[in-house]
Amino acid sequence: MELSALLESTLAGLGYELVTWERAGRGLLRIFIDKPEGITVDDCVTVSNHLTRLFAVENVAYDRLEVSSPGLDRPLTKAADFTRFAGQLVNVKLRVPQEGRKKFSGRLLGLENDKLSLDVDGTVILLDWNNLDSVRLKPEF
Repeated sequence: MELSALLESTLAGLGYELVTWERAGRGLLRIFIDKPEGITVDDCVTVSNHLTRLFAVENVAYDRLEVSSPGLDRPLTKAADFTRFAGQLVNVKLRVPQEGRKKFSGRLLGLENDKLSLDVDGTVILLDWNNLDSVRLKPEF
């Protein structure tokens, strides 16, 4: 089974959402999790212990495992994230410039027909889903 699918199904069964994961240098496997009420250190310990046992059974190669919250500037990676966080401020980076820019900051209006709708200072901008490099929440204080 592909690692993404294994993580998605396992974490969902434990009551968590897989936000994203990455492999980094020196065998580090980093996993970001979330749940509606937020993530605590105990949640990270629970998931880490469970995944350590699961990876041993499934022969997933890694040297170090890191499980953490996605943070206040959580990345939006799935189509459902754009509905869930509509109305929030976001920072967007594009792969290819649009209107002479690769970076936009504004209020997320949603995702429809593979277009991200963003309110930038009162102007609605549509950005192609396939051109998105990263979209992260911009914390409001």
